[in-house]
Amino acid sequence: MDDNRRLPLIYVRGFAGGTRGIDKAVDDPFYGFNEGSVHIRVGAHNQPHFHQFESPLLRLLREEGYELLVKGNQAAYLADHAEIPANTVWIHRFYDRSATTWGGSPQEYRLEHAAADLLDLIDLILARTRAPAVLLVAHSMGGLVCRSLLQKVLPDRGRAADGCVAKLFTYGTPHGGISFDLGGGLLERLRDMTGVQGADIFEPRRMYECLTPQADVDPDGPPEGWDARRMPTGPGTLPVERVFCLVGTDPADYDVAFGLSSAAVGPHSDGLVQIERAYVPGAHRAYVHRSHSGRYGMVNSEEGYQNLRRFLFGDTRIEASLVDYRLRTDGELVWQAETRLSVRGLPVVMHERLAAHWCPIQLDAPPDGPQASATVPLATTFLNSGLRQSEGEPMRFILDLRLISLRERRGILSLGDHLEQTADFSDTLVIDVGTPEAGPGIWAGWNSAIEGAIRDHRVAGEPRVDEDPTPERWVAHIPLPTTAAALVGRDARIRLVATPWT
Repeated sequence: MDDNRRLPLIYVRGFAGGTRGIDKAVDDPFYGFNEGSVHIRVGAHNQPHFHQFESPLLRLLREEGYELLVKGNQAAYLADHAEIPANTVWIHRFYDRSATTWGGSPQEYRLEHAAADLLDLIDLILARTRAPAVLLVAHSMGGLVCRSLLQKVLPDRGRAADGCVAKLFTYGTPHGGISFDLGGGLLERLRDMTGVQGADIFEPRRMYECLTPQADVDPDGPPEGWDARRMPTGPGTLPVERVFCLVGTDPADYDVAFGLSSAAVGPHSDGLVQIERAYVPGAHRAYVHRSHSGRYGMVNSEEGYQNLRRFLFGDTRIEASLVDYRLRTDGELVWQAETRLSVRGLPVVMHERLAAHWCPIQLDAPPDGPQASATVPLATTFLNSGLRQSEGEPMRFILDLRLISLRERRGILSLGDHLEQTADFSDTLVIDVGTPEAGPGIWAGWNSAIEGAIRDHRVAGEPRVDEDPTPERWVAHIPLPTTAAALVGRDARIRLVATPWT
């Protein structure tokens, strides 16, 4: 799997609802992977602007050299050709057998059946392409279909997940199910009892059945403390570091059911999936201000595609953390961090966790007391040296960091000394990373110390000293500006870890 560009890619769409939605879904030859957009929200006030995004399917064909071998019927094409190029895109058309538009008797949709059919498709593609594994890309419920394959179908057949799947990328998947802010649990109970339009697949018991090997299923339901979001670890499983979860944070633009869905799910969501339920713990993730679907959806977005492209085909992984910080607290101060990550040459922000989007990073006091230091991950991104504007320049991205303190008394925000949307510390770390051929050296500096515009800044001198002797792993610590010392201590630093990514 040295070159992921040569691995077949399979797209798995999301939930279509009842019969009417299924019949509409199957009318699309590519199940929505061909949908683009022309709206993007930019600037401080999120004003809509025109940006023509062609669709993830077209961009993969044009930019990554993939082929689309449909020829009227992708299943017939696979059956009729003994050898097929590996760099191909396929659509898992699992809803076709449940549609009424073909005549005959449609079958009831079951998530486990869709997962089993996905394995059949993978086996056929691998046999025809001679590829070692496939790349899975999924939207919404499609991510649960992929996880049912990995966690249930393959183990039930005595097969290893990492033997046929190289990476999994999910857009807005309800890894932890779907719940609602409104109704005090009544809406969930009604959904689970009635199974309206098949939506009971998002309740804990059904998810447990779909995500657990048959030999391990407890007939009484999930055990206490079972977390649907967690993927198993150990031999044969797909490592969580090969999973990427794109999390949407824009519920306002999700207009399904005239906005009633987003109102019921709540503001800390993409309009359908709550933020804390949209990722697998331990997996890579990025937060983007996009809704679950629609005009400002995440599948048909530049942000989604750029994260997808770099995760699947990038060659360098960068992890950024705030380490050795000591919070100044008096028992009433609550600390949060806001981050934004942008890659040079792109028209969008790749990742942003903001209080205004209901997803700031909570900076908890260390359990060992206020004098102890703590560490918190800030962001992970993937870079591709082949996408640089110029052959001789390093790969550049920036990390905005804002530290915010709030005073709470008995859980209520105190406004006595409060300044709304004002950061106690704010600066931008400009990071340049060497190419894999020359070695992943790191140059980094704070914008407050850079004269002029960031775009005019050029790296100079030697990269920062590699602090880790481990081969193919480059570690550097960048002290925070002195203005942050009074807030998080003089030892607080940003730790950057660069490793090869294949």
